[in-house]
Amino acid sequence: FQGLVFKEEQVGYLAGVLAASVTKTGVVGAVGGINTIPPVVKYLNGYRNGAAAVNPNVKVLVQYVSTDITKAFSDPGAGKSIAAQMIGQKADAIFQVAGLSGAGAIEAACATPDVIGIGVDTDQAKSLPGDVSCVLTSAEKKLTNAVVAAIKKVGAKTDKGGTAIWDASSDPVGVGLSPLQGDYVGLVTPAVQKAIDD
Repeated sequence: FQGLVFKEEQVGYLAGVLAASVTKTGVVGAVGGINTIPPVVKYLNGYRNGAAAVNPNVKVLVQYVSTDITKAFSDPGAGKSIAAQMIGQKADAIFQVAGLSGAGAIEAACATPDVIGIGVDTDQAKSLPGDVSCVLTSAEKKLTNAVVAAIKKVGAKTDKGGTAIWDASSDPVGVGLSPLQGDYVGLVTPAVQKAIDD
């Protein structure tokens, strides 16, 4: 048995570095599902820290969709409303960590000129329906890398069981930003890319 655990705070940090590097307003937002799920909190804390590392004066707006687990990840209308409020407060980057609720947040971002969306877990420029042209990247758990590596260990009889921690230093890499794409790729200058790489 192998448990695969990912360091969400690391890739949340990268998303924060990116958001703070490309914001024109100095305000970025993040929509989380619920504050009782540790990976959600890790993503958002990483995002805050990454943004602050680039610019300590950047304003990071964070709001959770619900305190009810049955609604937190399944209410796209609430996610859209929260993101729209953040955009109304000048946020020009929206990071979503809220499942289907977060899909609503991305919808609000993509409906607003000059606002980028940042997805979560998988490459959401490929997995979300509708117009996702504003999705610049996603804070991705490299699930395929982790599962393939785990299967190879089983096949080679080198698996030890227990929990495997996947992070930016794993081989193969366990977390990272998905390929840059969409309408706002031009915002990622060589200097911004170097900050992410560093």
